Amino acid sequence: MPPTREAPPHAAATRLKRPLVTFFASGAYLGYVPLAPGTAGALLGAVIARVLCIPLWTRAPIVFPMIFALAFVPACYVAGAAESVWGEHDSSHIVIDEIFGMVAALFLLPSGWLWTIAAFALFRLCDILKPWPASYLDRMSGGGGVMLDDLAAGIYANLVLQIARWLL
Repeated sequence: MPPTREAPPHAAATRLKRPLVTFFASGAYLGYVPLAPGTAGALLGAVIARVLCIPLWTRAPIVFPMIFALAFVPACYVAGAAESVWGEHDSSHIVIDEIFGMVAALFLLPSGWLWTIAAFALFRLCDILKPWPASYLDRMSGGGGVMLDDLAAGIYANLVLQIARWLL
């Protein structure tokens, strides 16, 4: 009887890992939108923030940053794994960073559509222009670099809108 060729024990995990990484890193495949996948990811982030996050941070504004941080760490891993899948740093298919950045942009802002639209526009502007230190973070290798520049852009957008809210 000829010897059977068995797959290495990690092969099944690798076959499962790639589709999961692709699904989550691309924001349920929005990263494959041919025109402006980052914008599509930011829109998904706005929807997630309005549906899931705003109710949570309205009730528990101190708990939400802890939950965000706990979710951010595995998202960095997913973004790094996605770089391996697509073979390039910060591939345009990776939009998990825009999702988290948009959630950060909306944190503790009023839940009205005007604030959501303003946060979206400012986040995308900051994400594209990458003011320092976002430009520095963007050059970092790995999933942390992919995620942190968008987090910085979300924080910039949020700070500008918090100041505008305070002045108005």
